[in-house]
Amino acid sequence: MYQRPGRDEVMYSREVIDEVISRNDIVDVISQYVHLKRSGRNFFGLCPFHNEKSPSFSVSPDKQIFHCFGCGVGGNVITFISKIEGLNFIETVQMLAERANIQLPTLENNIDSKKEILKDKVYKVNEFTAEFYHQNLYKPQAKPAQEYVKKRQLSNETLKSFRIGFSGRFDELYKELKKQGFNEEEILESGLVNKNDRGQYIDRYRNRLMFPICDARGKVIAFGGRVLDDSKPKYINSPENIVYSKGRNLFGLNVAKKGDTKRLLIVEGYMDVISLHQRGITNVVAPLGTALTEQQGWLLRKNAEQIILSFDSDAAGLQAKLRALDILQNMGCDLRILQMEGAKDPDEYILKYGNVRFQALVDKALSVIEFKVKVLKKDLNLENINDKIKFLNEIAKLISNVDNNIEREVYIEKIAKEYDISKEAIYAEVNKLTYKNIKSEKILEKSKPIITHRKEEKKEVSQTIKRRENTIISILLTGDLSIYEIIKQNIKPEDFQDEVNANIAKKLYEEFEKGNSNINGIIDELEQEEQNQITMIMADDYEIDDLEKAIDDLIQTYQREKLNNRKFEILELLETTDSNQKKELEKELSDIIIRLAKIK
Repeated sequence: MYQRPGRDEVMYSREVIDEVISRNDIVDVISQYVHLKRSGRNFFGLCPFHNEKSPSFSVSPDKQIFHCFGCGVGGNVITFISKIEGLNFIETVQMLAERANIQLPTLENNIDSKKEILKDKVYKVNEFTAEFYHQNLYKPQAKPAQEYVKKRQLSNETLKSFRIGFSGRFDELYKELKKQGFNEEEILESGLVNKNDRGQYIDRYRNRLMFPICDARGKVIAFGGRVLDDSKPKYINSPENIVYSKGRNLFGLNVAKKGDTKRLLIVEGYMDVISLHQRGITNVVAPLGTALTEQQGWLLRKNAEQIILSFDSDAAGLQAKLRALDILQNMGCDLRILQMEGAKDPDEYILKYGNVRFQALVDKALSVIEFKVKVLKKDLNLENINDKIKFLNEIAKLISNVDNNIEREVYIEKIAKEYDISKEAIYAEVNKLTYKNIKSEKILEKSKPIITHRKEEKKEVSQTIKRRENTIISILLTGDLSIYEIIKQNIKPEDFQDEVNANIAKKLYEEFEKGNSNINGIIDELEQEEQNQITMIMADDYEIDDLEKAIDDLIQTYQREKLNNRKFEILELLETTDSNQKKELEKELSDIIIRLAKIK
């Protein structure tokens, strides 16, 4: 059975892992998160794991690996999804298996399987609760909730689509869950029930309008509850637990995915999503907190080609937009910002002006640059000479960060015309800043320390030796068992001087001894440092014209080094040893000299 490094728990078999990897093409998977362009045999894009302006993130369709030549990170499709989604190994395998419609076997009895069983139970608790609350909404005791949804003009179809419900009193839900056979651990883990100091089990949500929160697959993972009077807090949300992380999910995505999600509109809260859906705007989602997170950003990038931000027009909404822009801007999406006048949110706008006018507003959503220019203009008086100079300088800073020359020219033309500033003046400032940025980047590049990707440099290994060891690993990665047999007779993993290479070699030798020639499949079994190294070797394409001669040269080099090392050891020993041992050492030395003479 397959084991992750540094852990004792048994997981899925190697065959299962290999099938999951083979059925998830790495280019297809990564393209959902990173805008890739083909260059030769590989694809390149901006690395999602560090900030960069020039693409150094390489994806190989032939080898099914990725490697960033900027930050050094690398791996296979499992490594990528694990890092980008913030998932553990089992969660990653399950996500990729679901993507490829692979039915995974049940995990064996261990820590991970117990966790998976608990997760499954919590999903069932949530599913039952969603339906229980939804049915409650139609009962006489839910009159305040019924009046609220009537006031918001929510149709029965919308109530069913989002499974909106009503929570009752004290321990009503807890008793129902117990009747269904759920135990205390499963109920408490869901976050739907709390246990007080007196040992009583009390429902978290009481007399609230309930909103089930689903993941992208439609599984109920949490709840939000809104008060129906003036009491505080207005909203209560589920705590993070075994199935729920608010920063990794988006409210309404499961419903939005049923339609066309090439364009996704981001609004602030549950009711914003539901109200727009009620009015025919179904491609709408909301973050589950005050600010958009990076994980939610990747979720948006994965599900949409164009993202439109539409937070409230108050100060808090503006700050939320600016924070979201910082997260989304470098993710390769077509990012726009909705600007509304005469309404504080999309729901109010549609009620006032109708769907057609709102859709026209969406179509005219501003680009990031246009939005930032508009925000900048708010605080300045362009009739004042000093403010206008400041305005020009800030505009130049924004435009100098645009890499695409055509896009840059379009912005300059538009801004010059709209704000009565000469194009020449904007061009002059932008060019000055661009030159300064390039110069600064070059200075920074020169001053950067060499990245070794080593936890601890135990000994210095020359580049020549590293290159030689990388070549051996590259040859082994061809998966040819006959070549391995030749190499292993002459070169052992402990002969590798670079510690990371030695660990990689040890793993490769172990796999060959098991008769496993699918060597690329073991990448996810290595530590991250080793994954970075092995993918760098694979991405580097060690071209060898005459493989037989190359192997022979490598073996002879190792033999020569071993003999020379032993020769110097003997020469040192001869100076201090007694006469009885001298004869044996001299004989060994003579043999070494003869053997060295035979090596070319």
